[in-house]
Amino acid sequence: MPRPPASRIPLFRSPAAAPPLALDLTLLAVVGVVLAGALAAGGAALYREFYSPSAFVERYLGLLAQARAADALAVPGVAVDSAELEAAGLPAQSSEALLRGAALAKLTDVEVVSETSDGDTTAVTVEYKAGPYPGRTTFEVERDGTLGVVPTWRFARSPLAVVDLEVLGSMKFDVNGFTVDKRQVSVDGADADPAAPLPLLVFSPGVYSVSVDTAISSTPGVAVLSDSPLKSTKVSVQAEPTEQFIAVVQQKVDEFLTSCATQEVLLPTACPFGYPVEDRIASAPKWSIVKQPAVSVAPDGANWSIPTTEATAHIEVDIRSLFDGAVRHVSENVPFLMNGTITVTPDGSASIVVSGTDTR
Repeated sequence: MPRPPASRIPLFRSPAAAPPLALDLTLLAVVGVVLAGALAAGGAALYREFYSPSAFVERYLGLLAQARAADALAVPGVAVDSAELEAAGLPAQSSEALLRGAALAKLTDVEVVSETSDGDTTAVTVEYKAGPYPGRTTFEVERDGTLGVVPTWRFARSPLAVVDLEVLGSMKFDVNGFTVDKRQVSVDGADADPAAPLPLLVFSPGVYSVSVDTAISSTPGVAVLSDSPLKSTKVSVQAEPTEQFIAVVQQKVDEFLTSCATQEVLLPTACPFGYPVEDRIASAPKWSIVKQPAVSVAPDGANWSIPTTEATAHIEVDIRSLFDGAVRHVSENVPFLMNGTITVTPDGSASIVVSGTDTR
């Protein structure tokens, strides 16, 4: 018998069995676009956070916030030389004494508010709080090459600034608690002029509180906000005498006048009182101080002065008349005015010079 023909299997799929090729390609294209967009967005976010001019500035400010002064100074474009300082109109010999962590105050709430490019330079504006003071600073940043495929940056204009500090009444002062001696930071060394301003390099931004607290003088803190790169800010601090210093001066003046009173002459040498007469003396004059002056101390440039004040001496002496030889006894109070100058020597001691005149 003849064998029935074998069943044939169709070589094509029905439309219900699989999507057409065009749909597959469309789905692949959509997935590709989504992945590309995600990669681009991720790359842009990564750039903004780690490799952009704003990220560069934020890293610098982060180092200041952590008081890592040496690392901040090593950031490209921060350190300056004398030529750069002179070109910016700043003192070429500005001291680096305050470029250290011990002289930095708190820096918080840092936020980049704008980033604007102009040719090869990008301006990054940042707001922050330096200590308790709000501030706003614009930094200039430029390309410094690449690291692999990512750009690197440097400050086109150094963020350092200068505080031109004048402290009167003390050779020593504190900046944010860090003690500075003028003789250690001045280019003149031990011969530093006590009244001359000191140009001090500082990080910008930053707040710097200057105060004096010594046995001789003191003053509350005077704060200055450095918020402009390569700019100079003038600060003047006048220290006031301490009660301890005034008491010491009073004691020394009392001792000096008491010593003057031991001289048995009408006009004690180098003393602010005397009793001049045209007749002769018949006995050695005896002096005493019946009213010591109430001494005060006032600032006088880099040193101090004793303002004019009243005092009274008393003299006992016999006077012989040149006319008839008669002797008369004098027992008299001698009011006088005294003042003085006080110079603080390099070793911290005070040299007091007293002068004055009698008021009879």
